[in-house]
Amino acid sequence: MRFSIILTPTSNNEVIPINYQYPLSAAIYKVLAEADAEYATFLHEEGHKVDNGLKNFKLFTFSDLRARFKLTGDRMKLSSPAKVSVSFHLPETAQNFVKGLFKERQITLADKKSKATFLVEQITSLPSFNLPERLISTVCFGLSSMLICGKKNTKGNYEFLSPEHRDWDALMLHNWKEKCKAAKLQQTQIEQDSMCITPIFKIEKPKSRLIVVKANTKAQTRIKGYYGFEVVATGSKMALQLLQNAGCGVHNSLGCGFLEAVEIEKSTEYKTDAF
Repeated sequence: MRFSIILTPTSNNEVIPINYQYPLSAAIYKVLAEADAEYATFLHEEGHKVDNGLKNFKLFTFSDLRARFKLTGDRMKLSSPAKVSVSFHLPETAQNFVKGLFKERQITLADKKSKATFLVEQITSLPSFNLPERLISTVCFGLSSMLICGKKNTKGNYEFLSPEHRDWDALMLHNWKEKCKAAKLQQTQIEQDSMCITPIFKIEKPKSRLIVVKANTKAQTRIKGYYGFEVVATGSKMALQLLQNAGCGVHNSLGCGFLEAVEIEKSTEYKTDAF
């Protein structure tokens, strides 16, 4: 499920860090954690098995924050409401429940230097792509936030890879399949074997971006992602929906790897087999 959220500053002087991703992620986690018990009750009443609540939920991501602002150092002084898209891999029956968690709620984005408060002025459900059941489909996705791919090098340090790197496809596919396991998707062997993912470069080389997580603290770290390209993925309907809802690559809950379906390229029928 995916939502578009409009955040209205509660004053005319609201300032947020340029590295707003971690504070925004923390704000979303807070909303989910506070509703954990209520969500468990909702799932039970709807007939869903309750394996994990919302406190440790990680299958979500969000887009870049869009707003008019003036940049001063590492601060952004906003001059308009901010808009962000958020997606969750949760049962569709929970859409109105989750929507209600954010409706007319105050959201605070804060770090060591500044604190800004917003009111959720509007939350709108976004449509999901319509894919046929029991078919293998290929979908082209655009990026609404940078995408991160990484692996440890021979020295044991984490290396962030460009989508032009020869290992990118394999690492992204492994990450996607691990998400499918975490979400306990019931896929056939044919559906699992059909999965593949690759970057597409249409105009120019992908661009890199660096963001700081937990800025100005002892736990500060930097992560590097890439944008300015598209992603083509092939798989079952449930796997493709998971990829869009949970995000592509790593650090999704920090607002990385938010996908927008650009085009459904093809769908191929296949014979069913046993799970």
